[in-house]
Amino acid sequence: MPQASDRQLPLEERLSFLDPQGHRVSAIVSFPRGGTDRVAVLCHGFLSSKTSSTNKTLTRLLIDQGIGTCCFDFFGQGESDGPFEQITTTLGVQQAQAAIDLMKQNGYRHIGLMGSSFGGLVSILTAAQRTDLACLALKCPVVDFAEELRLGFGADGMAQWQATDTIPNIMGGPDRIKLRYAFYEDALHRIAYDPARSIMAPTIIVQGDKDEHVPLHQSRRLFDTLRVEKYLEMLPGADHQFTKGEDFNRMTRLIAEWLIHHLSSPHYP
Repeated sequence: MPQASDRQLPLEERLSFLDPQGHRVSAIVSFPRGGTDRVAVLCHGFLSSKTSSTNKTLTRLLIDQGIGTCCFDFFGQGESDGPFEQITTTLGVQQAQAAIDLMKQNGYRHIGLMGSSFGGLVSILTAAQRTDLACLALKCPVVDFAEELRLGFGADGMAQWQATDTIPNIMGGPDRIKLRYAFYEDALHRIAYDPARSIMAPTIIVQGDKDEHVPLHQSRRLFDTLRVEKYLEMLPGADHQFTKGEDFNRMTRLIAEWLIHHLSSPHYP
């Protein structure tokens, strides 16, 4: 495909694809008007969607540099099939793999992967299974979701979850959310430290040092585990949502620069 010149307005295609279980996954692919063979697949966080603020901002920053994006909704979120209560990390990985495969089938030769929080866990596990990614970018990634849930809910909260198949709204809403306890049981088998040793893509991790959801030791241990070119940035005072504008801007800029650098590298086959 021809390369795009800078500052062209993006084109956008809304599409859907099937995961290995036959679920329809809703996606938006954005690309420069001049075309490109470079794309970043962006994986949103828990209880979010493909149109998250992070995904929108990264799309704008990448399009300006001639790089497209593929943003998709995980199972039961946004416009994708399925009741959210049946989501698992395993299913999320299958859907991320399908999104990357779709980009390859559509002529993208240089592919980066980015994930936020739960999408970060999915991205780590996905990248560990591939040798064809130019780079990996992680925003406050969950590495051991089972541990995070135990720390967040406590013993009584975990027992209530097991009894009712509901959890508190971790995004702050008053009502409990339907989520099968099978999510936790799956998460016990999807801890990402060991798989991360197999990652071949250069990896950046960005997290706020006041993150109230994902324990900081998870990112630090992940960083120590990685055997590739890597960079860890702990933003002073930033929370999980990067609520302050300056924190959000720095987070998205760091991630965009990593993706741009590695997707533009002449050394990537």
